[in-house]
Amino acid sequence: MNWQKRLWRPEPSFRLLGKLLQINWLYVLLICVLAGVGYLALYSAGGGSAKPFARPQMVRFGFGLVMMITVALTSPRLLRLLSIPVYLVAVTLLALVLHMGHVGKGAERWINLAGLQFQPSEFAKIALVLALASWFHRIDNKRMGNPLRLIPPALLTLLPVGLVLKEPNLGTAVIIGLIGATMFFAAGMRLWQIALLVAPVPFLGKFIYAHLHDYQKARIDTFLHPEHDPLGAGYNIIQSKIALGSGGMWGEGYLRGTQGQLNFLPEKQTDFIFTMIGEEWGYAGAVSVIGLLALLVVGGMLMSMRSRNQFGRLLALGISVDFFLYCAVNLSMVMGVIPVGGVPLPLISYGGSAMLTMMFGFGLLLSSWVHRNDRDLPAARDDH
Repeated sequence: MNWQKRLWRPEPSFRLLGKLLQINWLYVLLICVLAGVGYLALYSAGGGSAKPFARPQMVRFGFGLVMMITVALTSPRLLRLLSIPVYLVAVTLLALVLHMGHVGKGAERWINLAGLQFQPSEFAKIALVLALASWFHRIDNKRMGNPLRLIPPALLTLLPVGLVLKEPNLGTAVIIGLIGATMFFAAGMRLWQIALLVAPVPFLGKFIYAHLHDYQKARIDTFLHPEHDPLGAGYNIIQSKIALGSGGMWGEGYLRGTQGQLNFLPEKQTDFIFTMIGEEWGYAGAVSVIGLLALLVVGGMLMSMRSRNQFGRLLALGISVDFFLYCAVNLSMVMGVIPVGGVPLPLISYGGSAMLTMMFGFGLLLSSWVHRNDRDLPAARDDH
C-alpha cells in the first residue's frame, strides 16, 4: 500500500546520516594530520609563535574543512550542472587579474575580493577538472576516436592555460596543462592522438625560451648554474640545499633550525616550507611528510578506481593529479631538481587561495566516493 511505502521511505535526515557515514573518514584524518604538520612548520616559521602564519592558516583550514564536508555530501548531478558555471567564473576571474590584478614579484596573480587577496589560477585548476569530468562523462569510448569531439575540451584546457601564462605564471600554467592532458588520456584518448599532440613539443623548446620573461630565463639559468650568483639569483636554492643538508638524519631540532630561525632561508613560510621541515626534523621527518603526501595521492587514485561512473572517476583522478603535481613541483623545486617556480606545498605552505581551493577539490574527490554507486549517474554510453 501507498501508506506503507511512505512509512518505510527513508527520511531526508537518515539519508544525510547515511551519506555522512559513507565519507572516507580515514582520508579526512590524513588531511587533518597533514594540516597539523603545516601548523607546526608555520609555528616554527613564525619564530615560535602562532602569529603571523600558523593561526590564520588554521582558521582557513577550519573553514575549508566545513566546506569540504559540505561539497562531499553534494549530489554529483548537481555538481555536473554547476560545472560550466564554475568554469566560467574561474575564467572570468583570470581575465580580471589581467586588468585589475595585484602585482607581486613581477607578476599579476591576485585580485582583492571583499578585502582578501585571492589567486584565481588556483581555483582555475579545480574548475577545469570539474568541467572536463562533466564533458567526458557525456562521451563514450568509441566517440573519443573522433578528433572533432576533442576540440571543445581542448579549448576548455587551453583558455585558462593562456590566461595564466599572461599573468605570467609559467609553473601553474604547466600544471593546468598537465592536468588536462591526464584527463584526456584517462577519458580514452587514442595513443595516435596523444602522439600527434606530443610530437611538436621537443621542437618548441627554443621558441618557448625566447618568449620567456627575463626573470623566468634567470630562474632557468640559476637552476643550471646557481653558483654564478650566490648572493643574488642563486641565493634561494643555495640556502635551501644548505638547510636540507644540515638537517642530517634526525634534524637540528624543532625551533632550532639555523638557516630558518636566523632568516637565511627565504620564503620559509611558503615556497620553502619543506626545506624548514627537513632542517629541523631531518631526513626521517622529511620522508615521513612525503609519505603522508603519497598516501593522499594513492588514496585519491584508489577512490577514483572504485567509482562506477565516468564523472566520479575522472573527478577523483583530476583532483589527485592536481595534488600530486603540487607536491612533485614544490619538492623538486626546493631540492634543486627543477627551477624555482613559486608553487606552494599543499596544506603545509602558508596561503589562503591554495588552502581553500585544495579543500574544495578534496570535497569533490570525497563526493565521488560517497556517490560511487549513485544510480542517478548512468555510465557515459547511456547518458544521451
